[in-house]
Amino acid sequence: MSQFTTVEPISLTEGAVRQLQAIRKEQQIPESHGLRVGVKGGGCSGFSYVLGFDKQKENDEVFEINGITIFMERAHSLYLFGMEIDWVDGLNNRGFSFNNPNAKDTCGCGTSFSA
Repeated sequence: MSQFTTVEPISLTEGAVRQLQAIRKEQQIPESHGLRVGVKGGGCSGFSYVLGFDKQKENDEVFEINGITIFMERAHSLYLFGMEIDWVDGLNNRGFSFNNPNAKDTCGCGTSFSA
């Protein structure tokens, strides 16, 4: 399908990369699958994030970030450009966090935003 795009629209912290690699190994996700990063309508603030391993689709842009192949629909980069995905493992919160400079408002759960 498509070749890698040179400009990385998002970044992954070392913690996020370690966790994604652990999930890939634990769930035996094939190497043919990449990490789908995107948005969908819904959530308490208007949009929610999409994050999961998936096969490449026809309209995807493909990025290589810290050894992880990323699939993202071109239209989603408008909402996600400059976003950092991190892994948080604290007493009160455990999971992926999204630091999105394009979000005007976010909700308390951290997985929903408005642009």
